Amino acid sequence: MKWILASLVAALSTTATARGAVIFGDGAWAAIDRGGVCEALTRSLKVVPKGEVQAVAGFSFTPDHRRWGEFHVQLSRVSRPGSSVLLTIGSQPFLLVARGGWAWSNGPLQEQAMIGAARTNTTMRVEARDGNGVRFVDPYLLDGAPTAIDAAAARCANRGAGKIQ
Repeated sequence: MKWILASLVAALSTTATARGAVIFGDGAWAAIDRGGVCEALTRSLKVVPKGEVQAVAGFSFTPDHRRWGEFHVQLSRVSRPGSSVLLTIGSQPFLLVARGGWAWSNGPLQEQAMIGAARTNTTMRVEARDGNGVRFVDPYLLDGAPTAIDAAAARCANRGAGKIQ
């Protein structure tokens, strides 16, 4: 498990989109403070070859609460236009809003249910069809997710209250 965390932190900290301070890391998840947004992030267990897109998923929080637990995922392949992208946490399915290689949760009620499911399950997966109609699955572990989610939320909640600069 420690190699998953180490590879996650290394992968996220080496990309331009991942700049920020790691505020928590355990299991397969890390919490990152990017200033305007705090995120609990993980990467897919399916490691892709160099040069291809590594699937990454997580929950985002902003100090203004515009995004408070918003789920997002960068898919390992671009989804077929008009096709469904399904997140399954444990055995609970969630239909995501998709555009190209990304998908998002569909509002606060769904986000609360996703976070609740992430607290009580050990795995999640994202399923979709690519441009050729071929089904693909990006699997994830939830080890460390509850604490990473709490750390990201607490960090941005404190910033919103003016406690952390």
